[in-house]
Parts: sequence; structure tokens; C-alpha cells
Amino acid sequence: MCGIVAAVAQRNVQGILLEGLKRLEYRGYDSAGMTVMHKSALTRHRTVGKVAALDECLANAPLPGKAGIAHTRWATHGKPTAANAHPHHSDDQVAVVHNGIIENFEGLKRELEAAGYAFSSQTDTEVIAHRLADTLAGGATLFDAVQHTVRTLGGAYALGVMSPREPGVVIGARQGSPLVVGVGIDEAFLASDPLALLQVTDRFIYLEEGDLVELKNGGRIRIVDRDGQTVERPVHMFEYADGAASKGNYRHFMLKEIFEQPAVIGAALEGRLGEASALAESFGPEAPALFAQTRQIQLIACGTSYHAGLVARYWLERYAGVPVQIEVASEFRYRHPVVADGTLFVTLSQSGETADTLAALRFAKALGYVGSLAICNVPGSSLVRESDLALMTRAGPEIGVASTKAFTTQLIALMLLTLAVGKGRASAGEQAEIVAALKTLPDICRQVLALDGDIETLAQAFAEKRHALFLGRGAHFPVALEGALKLKEISYIHAEGYPAGELKHGPLALVDSEMPVISVAPNDALLEKLKSNLQEVRARGGELFVFADEGVGIDDSEDDVTVLYLPPVHEALAPLLYTLPLQLLSYHVAVLKGTDVDQPRNLAKSVTVE
Repeated sequence: MCGIVAAVAQRNVQGILLEGLKRLEYRGYDSAGMTVMHKSALTRHRTVGKVAALDECLANAPLPGKAGIAHTRWATHGKPTAANAHPHHSDDQVAVVHNGIIENFEGLKRELEAAGYAFSSQTDTEVIAHRLADTLAGGATLFDAVQHTVRTLGGAYALGVMSPREPGVVIGARQGSPLVVGVGIDEAFLASDPLALLQVTDRFIYLEEGDLVELKNGGRIRIVDRDGQTVERPVHMFEYADGAASKGNYRHFMLKEIFEQPAVIGAALEGRLGEASALAESFGPEAPALFAQTRQIQLIACGTSYHAGLVARYWLERYAGVPVQIEVASEFRYRHPVVADGTLFVTLSQSGETADTLAALRFAKALGYVGSLAICNVPGSSLVRESDLALMTRAGPEIGVASTKAFTTQLIALMLLTLAVGKGRASAGEQAEIVAALKTLPDICRQVLALDGDIETLAQAFAEKRHALFLGRGAHFPVALEGALKLKEISYIHAEGYPAGELKHGPLALVDSEMPVISVAPNDALLEKLKSNLQEVRARGGELFVFADEGVGIDDSEDDVTVLYLPPVHEALAPLLYTLPLQLLSYHVAVLKGTDVDQPRNLAKSVTVE
């Protein structure tokens, strides 16, 4: 949930580290810190709040040096204070930055206190610093000290470590939390995400579970695996330009990413559609054989990805004829599931490092699934490497914490899965219609985004509201859930999503003039039932905001109903289209309320802790 950046270079690294932190701030932004090696001594600054506070501190008191580590934090153990911020030192003999959670830190802390070490923070990370210092005091090299220390740690971690005993060296370690090596010209870098280092390199090594890496002066890199063997890991070129991590002319990353959706939807489809179906080989060369064995699908995800999976359940059962179960990853891994023969295990994650989803995949490997498929946005991620098949969503970097284009490209990937699994089982004519509709979808999305001005005006009705209710039916119930999630994430308005048919079973009690009700009304088989549900809201004095198909004929002549019409789209793809105005609505409400749109309080982008 936090961000690491480290460098061993031929130049002053302060600017490299600071820029890396700014690019990683989406991962954590309640405190930040930096340690740089200067004249064989550790020098450090730590500040509370966003990286801008650290930037100001460095402007007044620079940290010159050619090797350093830095960190931006999202708190787990201990409140956001300077004392709890990373890097953590032990007697100025070692400095550590850490992502993840050390589950056995309390026992380690007791041992270290008994040995005379004094703790100055509430964090689990400080035990690592003192363990390293204790091992170094016995004469170990820094690499050996890290190797010894990590064997005693339980939980998840990515580490960056320095010591004045070896001034031109940074050690990294990865177990359950992502860490990449940036390969420069006579320089080497570490980061939680390649985005942090795009200003200095576009070549990356993705460390695997249990790897330790040593970075030395001159760009020397040595990697040792969990068995202690020196290994070579492939170097990958980063596929997105550095500009992908900037806002461009947009006020916020979220708005930019909303408007990128027609392009990334097109990218997600490119080369994956035949004349009348999806190309199963897009999922990997073994996919056609594996899909032929598939009799049932288990979907696993968290947050927004879970909502994408809920939509896909309707698709897979209707258009592929395959039964589907879906579960939140954090619940699935603590159950004792019974696995039906021929069940394909499918995980969804933007980052591919979501801790609960990754743990669920590892848990599932011993349960007898016919195979595993990852739908993900990061090619080198753990989820992709550890799955039998993978389909990249091609969304490009998503910086805004509230997911937008990652969600819609996941839906595209799931529709491709529906078509690929359903080939030969479902109506060929129906498949061909969906394929034709997919090819027109980017243009229809552009038409919806052109309604941005109307949605901005509509958002003014929510500026003083404290609660909202989102309604949908069928595959649009998950769209309502996602709309409510976006609104609560970035505007801090309490919002709930419900299937419209459930109104009479409780939520109707909440409806009054202060509870705006937002509904999506595509032109489908459930439309008339939805209209009846909307009348129930009006009869209780509720104010309705409806995003509707041009042909549905909802009466908006009264003051209590506002209807915004969307262009027609194939029924199967309507959940994708109707997501867009809900994203824009949430964005504009948040702007009106003056919240931090890209970095909402208490949240972080990549949830790499349980």
C-alpha cells in the first residue's frame, strides 16, 4: 500500500527519488521520507502529509548523495506521524523502507527490546532495521544481513536497505509485495512500480517471490533467489510512454482516465476479435484446450474488479451457458470451497499485486481447479506470472485511486472471455452481433463522454447532499454498485447500490426529498419493471436522476425527475456504456465538494496488504 524508490547512481539522487515519490503518491500519501548516503553517513528527512511537504523540506535542507532510498506511506501500524514515517534507522547503522505487513513483528520486537534496542515508532518496520543492525554488528555484509533477516520475517514485504558500512550499495527484497529493478546506464534503481522510474529508464526487471537484489556503483546488479542461487531475470522494456503518468491538460488524473476510455477500449479489443467471435488464443496458446474443458467458472476479485466480475456473471451464464460463482477474494481464501469438476479459476486485478486476490490464487492451486486465468493490467505482475493463462487489459497506467478505465477494460476482457468460452455452446448469430457491437463501442463511448457538460450541471444537485441511492436491474445492478462506490470514494457522500427490485425490502424507508436516487435505464427486458420501481421512489417524494436509453420514454415533465439520454447500444454492452456517466457524475460532485479527487482520504491505489 506504500511506495518505494531507491537509486545507486553517478549523480545526485535526491531529484530522482523525489520525482519517484511524486509518481508513487497514488500508493500512499499520509507521510513521506528520504535517506541519502552523504560522505559515508546516513542523512534523512521525514514529513507528515503528502510528498509536497517533503519537497518543501528538501528545498530548505537538501540531501546530496549518489545513493538513497525513499518512501511514501499509507499507514497500517501507527498513525501518520514523522516518527512513524519511513525510512527507519537503527543507530544510523542501517536505513530501511518497507511495503507490506510483518505479521510476527510483536514477537521480534520483544526479542530486540530484551537485547537493548530502543524503539522510536509504532511501526512493524522498525523491527527490520534493528534486526539488520544486530546482524551487521556480528560482522555480516549488508547483503548477508538482509538475507538472514528476511528469513525471520512473517507476512509480506518489499524492502530497500542501506548502510554506511557499504556506502555505494542498496539491497532490495521482495516477498508478497511488488518490487522492480530499473536498469540504467551505469546506474540501477528500485521501485514499487515502473512508473516511479520512467524519468530515468524504460528497462525493468520484475523480481520474483523470495528474490533479493544487490545494486552497486556502476549499475551492477546481482539477484539471488529464495534458495540462495544467483539467477538472471529478464529485462523488459516498459510499453507506455512517460507521458502516460502525467495529467496533460486535464485538471485531475481521474478525468483524464475517464476520457481515455474510448481509446483503451479499442486497445483492449485490438487483435482479439475474429469475424464472429473472440479469438481464444488471445488468452494464451493453451486457452482453446482449457476453455473446452471448462464447465464452470469461479471469479475472484476485490473492490471495483469485483463489480466487473458481477457483470460478467450475467454475461457468462446468458451468452456462454456456463455457471458462474463470484466471491470477494478476502472471503474466499478463508472458506473451504467445494470445487466442481471442470471449474476455471479466474482472477481480476488492475495491478496484479492485490494481496487478497494473489493469496486466493495461491490457495486455489491445491483445490483441483482445471486451470487459472488472470485478467490484469500489468504484464509482469505476480498474478500474471503465477496463472496458467493471462489477458492484459491494456488500460495503460491508471494513477487516480478511484478506478475508471481499469474497470471498463476489465469488462471488455470479461466479454472476450464470454465469447471465447461460449464459442460452440451459444448462438453463433448472437455472438456475431456482440462482436459487431464491440467494434462500434469506442465511438459510442465518445458520444456519451460528450455529455460531460450536462452531467457537470446535473452534479450541482448533489453538492449539499449527504446520502444517495443507486438502482439498477439485472447486469446493471453491479453498475449501480460501482456508481455508488465511485461517489463515496471521492466525494465522501454515503452512497449505496441496490437492485431496483429490492426497494420494497428495506431501502424505500430511506427515500425522501434529501435522498437523491440515481438509476440506469437501458432499453432491455427489465425496463418496464424498472419503471415501476422508479414510480415507487416518486410516490415517496424522492428525487430521481435517470440515465436512460433514448427510446425508453420515461416521463421527465415533473420537477422530481431528471433524465439524461444516452445513445442506443447492444443490450450486452450497455453495462459498459452506462458506467461512464456515473463516473463523470462522481467526479463533478467531488470537484464541487472540494475533495482530493485523485487521492481520496484513507485509500490507496494498489492494495498490497491484507
